[in-house]
Parts: sequence; C-alpha cells; structure tokens
Amino acid sequence: MSEQDNIQAWLKEHEIDDVEAFVPDMAGAARGKLIPAAKFGTGELKLPEGIFAQTISGNYVDNKNNVEDRDMLLVPDPSTLRPVPWLKEPTASIFLDCFHKDGTPVETSPRRVLRNVLDLYKEKGWRPVVAPEVEFYLINAHADANQEVQPPEGRLGRTETSKQPFSIDTMNDFDPFINEVYAYCEAQNIQIDTLSQEMGPAQFELNFLHGDALALADQVFLFKRTVKEAAIAYEMHATFLAQPVSRGAGSALHIHQSIVDENGINIFSDEGGPSDLFMSYIGGLQKYMPEALLIFAPYPNSYRRFLSFYSSPINLSWAIDNRTVGLRVPDSDSDARRVENRLAGSDVNPYLALAATLACGYLGMIEGLKPNESIEGSAYDQPFSLHPFMFEAIKAMETSEAMRKILGDSLWAYTVR
Repeated sequence: MSEQDNIQAWLKEHEIDDVEAFVPDMAGAARGKLIPAAKFGTGELKLPEGIFAQTISGNYVDNKNNVEDRDMLLVPDPSTLRPVPWLKEPTASIFLDCFHKDGTPVETSPRRVLRNVLDLYKEKGWRPVVAPEVEFYLINAHADANQEVQPPEGRLGRTETSKQPFSIDTMNDFDPFINEVYAYCEAQNIQIDTLSQEMGPAQFELNFLHGDALALADQVFLFKRTVKEAAIAYEMHATFLAQPVSRGAGSALHIHQSIVDENGINIFSDEGGPSDLFMSYIGGLQKYMPEALLIFAPYPNSYRRFLSFYSSPINLSWAIDNRTVGLRVPDSDSDARRVENRLAGSDVNPYLALAATLACGYLGMIEGLKPNESIEGSAYDQPFSLHPFMFEAIKAMETSEAMRKILGDSLWAYTVR
C-alpha cells in the first residue's frame, strides 16, 4: 500500500470526518487547513510560503526574498497522524512537510531547519537524544486583560496566590484539568512523564520522556495546543509566556541533551567519566548560544525573564547538579550523562530551539572547544552575561557567520529583520 492508502485506511478505521493539516510557523503556531477526510490526499495541497514571514501577532515581516509569496507543495508526514481528542466531531491532525515546485525542501520551515541539523549529526554517525521540560501557568480566564494576570480558582472556589513548589495538595486543586491533559496526551501518543507544581501560583512543569529530537519537537508543539484546549474546557487559560507575572517566576523550556553513536552508546562518557566530546559540547554551548540567543528568547518579554533574576539563568556558567546555572549537568550514571540547557523560555518555537542548541553543541565538538571551569555555589553571584535587550540579541545573530551557516541562509531572511 502507498502512504496515501495507509493514511486513508487509518482515517476510515478511526471513522474520522475531518483532518487538521498544518505546518508549524516561526512562532510555533499551527498554520494550515481543515480538510474533509474523504478528500484528504486526493489533490495537491498548498499554502503560501509567506506563512514563515508571519509574526505572532499575525502581521508579516518584509519578505524581499519572495515578494511573489509563491505557493509551497505540502506533503503529509504519515508518522504524525493522530486523533484530535478535544473536538466533538471525529477529527485527526497531521504535520505537513514543505517543498518547492522543483521538489527541493523549503528551508525556512522550522521542521526542515531541525532536520538539517540532525543530518549533520547523522553524517558523523551520531544521534541526539533530548528530553524537554515545559513550564506554563494557568490563569483566570475572566481577569482584566489590562491588569496583572491572576491564578484561576481551584477546589471550593479557592484561589492559590502563594508560591507552593512541588506541592501535591496544590496540584490536587486542578486534578480534573490534569487528568484531562494526561488523557489527551495519551490519545495523541505524546510521551509525557512527570508533572509537578512549580515556583509560581498555578504554575506547572511537564517532563517528556527522552527520545528523537524531531519527534519530541512535534510532541512539544502538540502539547502546547493540548494544554490550552484542556484549560478552556475548565474555563481557564494556559499561557506559555516566558514572564507572564511581573514579580513571579518565569516559564522555561529546559532541554536535556545527550548524543549517542550508531550503537546507542553515549559519547558524552569515556571509561565512566566525562569524555572530551562532552566537554567540547559544553564549550560549544557557551561560545555560540549568545549568538543564537534570539531563538531562545524571541520576544521582548523573554528578556524580562532574564532580568527578573528569579529562577532563570543570567549567564552560561555550568556545574553539576546546580539549578542556578544556565548549563546544568544532572548527577547521573555515565550512560545517562547529559547537559540541560536552561536558557529557553517556554514560548519558543521547539523546532528552532532544539536546532539551535544542537547546532551550538555540534560546533563545539567539531572545533574541539573547551568550556570554562565548572562553578561552585550560586551562578547568581557571578556577572550577568546574557544579552539584556532584544536588539542586542538580534545584532548578535545577524553578525554570526557560524549560526548562519549551520542553520541556513533562508532562516536569516525572517529572523533578524
């Protein structure tokens, strides 16, 4: 059977009426079309390439490289076919890959950017393994949009306004919502692990099981949609904004990352200790992440998180089992040796964030870079060394030849304008 036959067989087996066919845009939003299941795949599917010049507000940046706003040809990825559990009508979703009419991929597609970085690893016989952790807030859906956001009501109409990190009782206040999220994720084969209460009121962190980078980027993308839909069902809003509360903890997307060889052996360990490649990987993160900061902090609000000095990194120091640093090495067995990038806010595009962090580490290994000495104590006692303002991050990325080369010229046409 062809891939199209397999897709149609799945749609009929699950009695699907409609298909949400979409492409993740630069902001990490779904852009696509709703198609009757019986007609899905019966003709060419197209979208204008200009969707990658679209901003989070729906406006468009200057698109001088494609003033005609030509159509892309869209090819469904059958491995991403899933039900959409929150809709009343039986509906499925599927990711689309983007191509030009000559068959070449559209390099501005975030999924393509990540694939290109993964191909560099594949050429070396390496495979990244990642495990994202995503933080978000639940907020009162009826609050005044011009005022500070407020937590929603929990059981018995009680509103928790204090900080209760890791509180089981506080999580129980939102037990129906949490159960709905788990059920939705299971239906979509989103491989989530543990959920915990975070530093802010009604702030939560969800950990994903480790795995393939592209698959995990897809899952993070879907998870954000899932949480927002589950929250709406309980008359709440969910926000992944990096700094939604002016005097509260920010929300991050932490990325645990390690590299295995063709035999599945972790190349970050050597005879039980950290390998030279591991140290070079950290060196690459330290050297190149400032040049790619715009990807990890894409909005003005992102820099408020850094400048809050509240549960967010202020530099790229590294240490073992130390949550004050930007690059944390968890205390683990040698086969699980990894580094956790704590820089990204939870509102990033997961494809670009994974591509950028893996690109920085790759360059470190290829160039044999060495990191600074690991620190003891709090990294907050060290100087602030990130770009404090967005225009500085734009300039750093605009002038980075290394990042431009590894992430692609096409991405620059939109990200640094």
